[in-house]
Amino acid sequence: MPIFSMKPLFKNRKLSALEAQYEAHKIAYAPIIFQAVRSMRDLGVLEALEKAGRGGMDADSIASRTNLSTYAVDTLLESGLSCGVVEQIDKQNFALSKIGWFLLNDTMTRINMDYNHYVCYKGLYDLDKSLESEKPEGLKVFGAQWETLYQALPHLPDEVKNAWYAFDHYYSDGTYPLVLPLVLDRPVGHLLDIGANVGKFSILAANADPDLTITMLDLPDQLQNALNNVAAAGLSDRIRGLALDLLHPQAEIPSGADVYWLSQFLSCFGSEEIISILERIKTAMRADSRLFILETCWDRQEHEAAAYSLINTSPYFTCMASGNSKMYSAKALLEHIQAAGLKLHELHDNLGICHSLFECRI
Repeated sequence: MPIFSMKPLFKNRKLSALEAQYEAHKIAYAPIIFQAVRSMRDLGVLEALEKAGRGGMDADSIASRTNLSTYAVDTLLESGLSCGVVEQIDKQNFALSKIGWFLLNDTMTRINMDYNHYVCYKGLYDLDKSLESEKPEGLKVFGAQWETLYQALPHLPDEVKNAWYAFDHYYSDGTYPLVLPLVLDRPVGHLLDIGANVGKFSILAANADPDLTITMLDLPDQLQNALNNVAAAGLSDRIRGLALDLLHPQAEIPSGADVYWLSQFLSCFGSEEIISILERIKTAMRADSRLFILETCWDRQEHEAAAYSLINTSPYFTCMASGNSKMYSAKALLEHIQAAGLKLHELHDNLGICHSLFECRI
């Protein structure tokens, strides 16, 4: 199956030395720009400029609307001007640029910024240490008692937890209704939802097929959240839970399900762990069972912006989540699938915002 025919991404750019140096400076100052722009958004500067329209507004007027000092507004406006978030109309007035409009109004951009601020920013200071140790060294900003973010997640402060779930669910929620007909295109008696998160896919699938029974598999604390949501949906009679930590190589996966479902799950593990999990799924599968893997693969994207975002989510996995996982390319996932003794039957791209669905069989 010729699955690697997507257009090439990140073509080489021809820059002068001065242009290259400027791009390098943008990277060097990126953490400061990020926090300056986030502050413009959260402190009301971008909103004030949007309301002012194309005529713009001066710093004193923005200060009076935001209860900031003129000094604070001047500092933010100059930073915003340098990165294209605002435009200078005349000697005194500034207006919101198109970039600034997206930072203020685009849901995806807002979710990504909140996720990077609340979940990633402080911990990524120790990215170099994580790369050396292959452990999530940055996770200690939330406490030293957890080995992975997935153990910590139910216990994190609300602003962190809310930002993480908003990020995770934004990309999957719109995709699930698109992939469900592919999963239920034939009678399915039992589905095993491995890494069920908060149970959204299981609930959706159970509502779509009244004859379907589902087992959700996840870490104990996370699983309880999913079971609470199942109970609230009135589906406890057909959806049950099984607490299991798949990082333990001896953890057995229940056998005989018609469908094994992995959604945004393999990106939580290192390569050897992925192969081990897939081998155990293969052992559990019947000859006619199907394995579906839903992931966001950067090399299957139509636009560089999507690939850029996915690639640069990988340091979060390194420093905050697990220490050894990442956003894998489809090429890498296929190698893991084959190493586990499974066969790729079909690959569906461009599902939802940026997902690919791998259908695998024995």
